[in-house]
Amino acid sequence: MSKNLFITGTGTDVGKTYVTGLVIKKLKESGANAAYYKAAMSGNERRADGTLVPGDALSVKEVSGIAQPLEEMCPYIYENAYSPHLAARIEGGAVELSVVLDGFRKVSEAYDYVTVEGSGGILCPIRYDGERIMLEDVIKSLALSCLLVADAGLGTINSVVLTAEYMRARSIPIVGMIFNRFHKGNVMEEDNIRMCEALTGLKTLACVQEGDRALAMEEETLLALYR
Repeated sequence: MSKNLFITGTGTDVGKTYVTGLVIKKLKESGANAAYYKAAMSGNERRADGTLVPGDALSVKEVSGIAQPLEEMCPYIYENAYSPHLAARIEGGAVELSVVLDGFRKVSEAYDYVTVEGSGGILCPIRYDGERIMLEDVIKSLALSCLLVADAGLGTINSVVLTAEYMRARSIPIVGMIFNRFHKGNVMEEDNIRMCEALTGLKTLACVQEGDRALAMEEETLLALYR
C-alpha cells in the first residue's frame, strides 16, 4: 500500500493544483512511483466526443510528467465550475463516498506515493442533498494528513489562521504550509508568512514563485510528509 498526503487550500484559485503538480514532479524526480487522486473535479471542458476532460488532473499530469492514466485520477468530473454538490445537482451523478474510497484504494495499491487534492477550500461541500458529504469527510475517510496551500498575498493571514483553526477543531492533522505566488523581497508577503507561522505554529515548507518549474524543498523533507 502507498504512503499518502492530502493537499488542501485556503480557498479557490490559490494555486493548489499548480503546487500539487510541482509536489508530484518532485516525487517523480526522486525516483518515487507517484500518483494523483481527486474525489471530485468541477469546471471541466468537453472533448469533441462529448466526454469531459478532467482539467486539474491533466494539468498535474503535464506539470509532473507522471504516466498515470487520467481515468484513474478522479471518479467524479463535472462541467460547471461550481462546488461539486451544486454541479452534481445540475448535471446528475452525485458523489458516493464508497466510490471515492474504492478509486483511492485501487490507486494506492498500484503506486507508492499518492497525493490527493481537495476541491476548493476545507469547507467545500462535496454532496448536500439527502446525504451530506463535506471535504473533511473525504479526508477522514482516507485517514490522511494535510498540507495547506495558500496565496502569499494580501489577506492570507486571515485565511490561513481560520483554515488551520477549523482543521484543528475537527482533528485534521496539518503537516505544514506552502505559499504560492510568492515574490522574494516583498515586505508584506514575507511578513504574511512570518505571521502565519507565529499564529498557527505551522512550518512553511516551501514558497513557490510565479513560473517555478520545481519545488524548492529537499526530497527527504517531502517524502517524510507522506504517511
